[in-house]
Amino acid sequence: MKFPTLLLLALASSVTLSAQVRLGFRAGLVNLNVPTSANTIPGGGSSPELLLDVDEAQFGIQGGLVVQIPIGDKWIIQPEVIFNSNRVDYEVEELRGSGTVTKVLSEKYQYLDIPLLLHYRIGALRLCGGPLGHIYVNSTSDLLAYENYDQRFEELTYGYQLGVGLDIWNIMLDVRYQGNFTRFGDHMYFNEERYDFDQRPERLIFSLGLLLGK
Repeated sequence: MKFPTLLLLALASSVTLSAQVRLGFRAGLVNLNVPTSANTIPGGGSSPELLLDVDEAQFGIQGGLVVQIPIGDKWIIQPEVIFNSNRVDYEVEELRGSGTVTKVLSEKYQYLDIPLLLHYRIGALRLCGGPLGHIYVNSTSDLLAYENYDQRFEELTYGYQLGVGLDIWNIMLDVRYQGNFTRFGDHMYFNEERYDFDQRPERLIFSLGLLLGK
């Protein structure tokens, strides 16, 4: 059963608990960490041989909807639908016979992140964890200037989140670690071959949320 189906079932189950369910909004900053080693890309067509590495992962932004479904006094099921946008800068060395040319080229990615988290309350504190689905929305890339480059994103990929939160009245403060099950750059194809990096991306998320109602 795919992850979005599980999310829909969780939301459907909330109908019977409508008196307790709370809707909210969450927005935050995403710090992407991608420890990688450079890839050597053979030339193709009019494109030169390249040495490709991550230069810097910029802070991303995210925001979206949160549903809290209480289970007793301590536990909460919290599905979310979050729009997430990130930018990564790549250092590209063009290896030519007369020398090298170094450029910094950027790619931007937009996803819908769909966490399905289980929270445990300890007073005003919350501990949380659960699976995460990434649904690809859109991307732009300076690397498309090379004719032998192509982007092939999976429509749905998976990860997980672990975190801690603090509730102050209707305000939610959260810090979360996000891991992924796919390697960074698994969408990158040069000369019809995939050239992903050797590490899986990690994200640290700082967010502020607001719950509606009492």
